Amino acid sequence: MVSAAEQLAANLNFGALAKAEELKKRIYFTLAALVVYRLGTYIPLPGINPEAFAQAFNQARGGILGLFNMFSGGAVERMAIFALNIMPYISASIILQLLTSVSKQLEALKKEGEQGRKVINQYTRYLTGVLAALQAHGIAIGLEGSGNIVTDPGWFFRISTVITLAGGTMFLMWLGEQITSRGIGNGISLIIFAGIVAEVPGAIAGMLELGRQGALSTGLIVAVVFMAVAVIAFIVFMERAQRRLLIQYPKRQIGNQMFEGQSSHLPLKINSSGVIPPIFASSLLLVPTTIAQFSQGQGPQWLGAINIYLGHGRPLYMFLYVGLIVFFAFFYTAIVFNPVETADNLKKHGGFIPGIRPGERTAEHIDYVLTRITVVGAAYLALVCLLPELLVSYAAIPFYFGGTSLLIVVSVTMDTVAQVQGYLLAHQYEGLIKKARLRGARR
Repeated sequence: MVSAAEQLAANLNFGALAKAEELKKRIYFTLAALVVYRLGTYIPLPGINPEAFAQAFNQARGGILGLFNMFSGGAVERMAIFALNIMPYISASIILQLLTSVSKQLEALKKEGEQGRKVINQYTRYLTGVLAALQAHGIAIGLEGSGNIVTDPGWFFRISTVITLAGGTMFLMWLGEQITSRGIGNGISLIIFAGIVAEVPGAIAGMLELGRQGALSTGLIVAVVFMAVAVIAFIVFMERAQRRLLIQYPKRQIGNQMFEGQSSHLPLKINSSGVIPPIFASSLLLVPTTIAQFSQGQGPQWLGAINIYLGHGRPLYMFLYVGLIVFFAFFYTAIVFNPVETADNLKKHGGFIPGIRPGERTAEHIDYVLTRITVVGAAYLALVCLLPELLVSYAAIPFYFGGTSLLIVVSVTMDTVAQVQGYLLAHQYEGLIKKARLRGARR
């Protein structure tokens, strides 16, 4: 039998969206905030020669700068005030998550609930500022040592660069938090999403231009379009896939009333690590390539050999790429999900898995299931990221059609749509309550 919530979800339409004033305000605020972000990606960093920097960037486009440029929506290519984007915040969040699993003080804060989460978020902001300042200082030194990019090198340029780039990151962090609280969706994810989507039309135009010039055949372009649609459908299916463990609750007596036992499910996502493994794997593999490109052949000989073997499409690159994705998938899943803590919570509330003894045996069973579904999730991430990588290498397809970008775009879109549906359901429930004639209600 279909529940009332499912019936409401099936009847969602644009008429309901037009009547949801609160939801419309949130959507307008989100769009306005993303417009502000996009405007900031076109404000150049003071004290640099744009033409000289563009020439140097084109030489290193295939390295880690190309990856960061994709996430920042072209801000790195233009060396804008938002060139660091929100990446220092993501790095700080991951570092705090790692420290939470090691430090007992941070673990205790995490268990305190909302108040502890606020303290951890404050630590994340402080660490973001430190990381952004260090990265901005490194960028300033790198720009000064790259020919005639900087018009007036010196400490004034370094200080102004640190203040500008670090301030841009802190502003984006604040803007993302405002989107999360006053808009719709996760603000940090939407900022990265907007940066990727903003560059997709240019990538499509570049691919069509290659087809017009004869560099790409029409059949290959059509195959790429069909492959992109198939990969998106596959990502949606896998991101929603779950392994549900049956949880049984025994009979309970409260006062003079006896409540029957209830059953529930413990959902385990196939891909618990999200898009973190591909991002980390790409970043680590692109570091040697970027260093070799900036050294312009003046570095050691082994660095040039590594640059050759770790090029896009090389067997060693593919092998290490898949290996790092699998490693980070297991590593990050072990951080974000604790089977022992989950088993203890089930035991405290009287829940148990049928046929499994509560406590240590339950934790071992959850870990057993989680390990095996993580194998499937890691294989899914490797497949999604490897197929577009082959097209990037052998068919000169634009970088924005890579698996990492598709994963981010699809995941953020699914989360945002789910929140929109939640607001619409809440609005329709409010309408039903107002129209209903409840017994005992005042007229």
